[in-house]
Amino acid sequence: RVLVIEEEEEEEETMEGDEMIEEIYTNGMEEKQSKPIISSEQLDVEAYASLYSGRTKISRLLFIADRCGNQTMELEALRMAYDEIKKGENTQLFREVVQKIDGRLGPSYVMDQSWADSVDRRAEIRKDKLENELNAYKTNLIKESIRMGYNDFGDFFYAHGSLQDAFKNYSRTRDYCTTPKHIIQMCLNTILVGIEMGQFTHVINSVTKAEQSPDLVDPVIIAKLRCASGLACLENKKYKHAARKFLEITPDLANNYTDVIAPQDVATYGGLCALASFDRTELKNKVIDNLNFRNFLELVPEVREIINDFYSSFFLLQPLCFMPRVP
Repeated sequence: RVLVIEEEEEEEETMEGDEMIEEIYTNGMEEKQSKPIISSEQLDVEAYASLYSGRTKISRLLFIADRCGNQTMELEALRMAYDEIKKGENTQLFREVVQKIDGRLGPSYVMDQSWADSVDRRAEIRKDKLENELNAYKTNLIKESIRMGYNDFGDFFYAHGSLQDAFKNYSRTRDYCTTPKHIIQMCLNTILVGIEMGQFTHVINSVTKAEQSPDLVDPVIIAKLRCASGLACLENKKYKHAARKFLEITPDLANNYTDVIAPQDVATYGGLCALASFDRTELKNKVIDNLNFRNFLELVPEVREIINDFYSSFFLLQPLCFMPRVP
């Protein structure tokens, strides 16, 4: 008789557990579990690319084309990259994209040799002019003019994709900076090129130098430096330091650094790094209750929900090891 009662109780508990799991599935949680947050079918390439500008926009489009595994999306990304490159002067990158397209987008997206030759001719003329101007500035020993000359050379090489030459010329302006603002601008230039080259030692050095300036009061510049520092920490796998840097970024950043990072990236990088390295108390105090960072999280609801569910111990597991939500 006792055994019968125990078996009946076990059966009731099993039924209650099954009902609980079934109820969760009927509320759509099973579908949510099996459906990835971001997939190749969901990604709107045009909308995603619109978050960025300059070389970063092109780099992200090429990354999508190389990794998406979806031919339709690949060709869309290559088409947009082709159009974006033709707005600039990087003929070498243009040739690489044309090779990737390989005629798959029709006659409108093939090698435009006349455009490339025209850009290269103008580049040679521009380069000769910049050299003559810089030599004249050096002869006259005018520091501000020399600084501007090297800066113009840096801009020239950057536009044409010669990142090493761009970095050298931006760095040379350091000896001719006469104000703290000049130093900050030089650091921002070397940070931009350093990130694109993947040389994060240069990035860290430039951020440190810029932060030492007494004129560092512009909230937008401060936000840019924190972005750069966060990316450097992320590259070096210092996830907790990276999280702290991204969490310090204020909404002043807005869309002022899209040639490096989008506000949505701040939410994603900062949120995931915090999940990987913060304890529960830090997650609550520094992420969930962080009013500034909340503005970024609103741009990426998926990351916000992951953080809140993780903090609430709401883990959706397989049916046999289901864990209910903890209040």
